[in-house]
Amino acid sequence: MSGLQDFFSRELPLVDETLKREVADLNPLVREVAEHILMAGGKRLRPMLTILCARGLGHKKEDIYPLACSLELLHSATLIHDDILDNAHLRRGRRASHLVFGLHRTVLAGDALLALANLIVARYDIPAMNYCVSRAIMSTASGEIEEIAQLGKPSQDKETYLQIIKGKTADLIRAACSCGAMLALASREQLKQADNFGLNVGMAFQLVDDALDYAAEGHLLGKPLGGDLREGKITLPLIFYLQSLEQSDRQELLDRLGRDVLTDSEMQGIISSVQKMGLDRAVRDEAGIYLERAGQALEVFPESPEKILLQDIIEVVRNRRF
Repeated sequence: MSGLQDFFSRELPLVDETLKREVADLNPLVREVAEHILMAGGKRLRPMLTILCARGLGHKKEDIYPLACSLELLHSATLIHDDILDNAHLRRGRRASHLVFGLHRTVLAGDALLALANLIVARYDIPAMNYCVSRAIMSTASGEIEEIAQLGKPSQDKETYLQIIKGKTADLIRAACSCGAMLALASREQLKQADNFGLNVGMAFQLVDDALDYAAEGHLLGKPLGGDLREGKITLPLIFYLQSLEQSDRQELLDRLGRDVLTDSEMQGIISSVQKMGLDRAVRDEAGIYLERAGQALEVFPESPEKILLQDIIEVVRNRRF
C-alpha cells in the first residue's frame, strides 16, 4: 500500500490548499465554522476518489482539484448537520462545531458549504455533473430523514437499513467517482462502472464503519464506542444481534430502544454480546460482498497506476480498524 500512501501524501496538501482557497471568501461568521471541520483532518476519501477516477480514465489537466474538493465540502456539510441532529460532542476527536460556535452559526455554515459545493460544480458547465451532485444531496437528505423516522419506531429491517446507508454515505461517494469519470469524458460503459465502483465502495465503507462502532478502540475511532446504539440507531451489527434473540426479547429491546430507556449497563451488555458473537465480523463479511462488486467494476478501466490505487482503496476499506 506504499503507492497509495505516496499518492495521499502528494495530493493531500493540494486538496487542503484548494479547500482553504475555496472557503476563504465565505462570510467570516461561517468561514470559521467551516475551517473548524475542514481542517480537523479526515480521510479525504471523496476528493481522492474523484482525482483517481478522472486520471484513471484519461483526464490530464490540473483543473480537477476544485471539483474534487466540492465533494469534500458536501461531505463536511452533512457532518455538520449530522452532529446537530445527533447532539454529538466529538467529531474527528475535536469538539463538534455546534458546541464551539453555537447552533445558528453552525447551521448557516452547513448551508453555506452546500451552496459553495454546488457553485464549484456549476463552474465546470457539465449538466450531467450538476444532476449527479444534486441527486447525491437529495439522497443524503432522504437517508437522514429515514434514519430519524426509524428512531421513533425502530425495526430490524435490513433492507431499510441498507437504503439508509446508501443515502447517507454511498451515494455521495458514488457521486465523487462519477464526477471524476464525467470530467474525463469517459465512455458510457466506463461512466456506468465508475458509478458502480463508487456505490459499492460507499456501501462497504459504511458497513465497516458500523461494525467498528461496536468493536473498534474508542480513542482510535475518534468518538465513543457504541455511539449508534446510544443514539437509538439500528445498524447491521444490532440487526444481527436482534435476530439472535427470541421473539419476545427482540420486541422488548426494540420497544426500549424506541422509548430511549436502555441503561448504560444494558447498552454495554449489547456491545459486549455483539463482540463475543462475532457479529461485527459478520458485518465485515457483508461489506466484502460489495467490495467484490467494486473490484469487478474496475475491469473496464484501462491499466494505469490510478487503477492500481483504486484497487488498493478496496483493500483499505476491507481492512479498516478505525
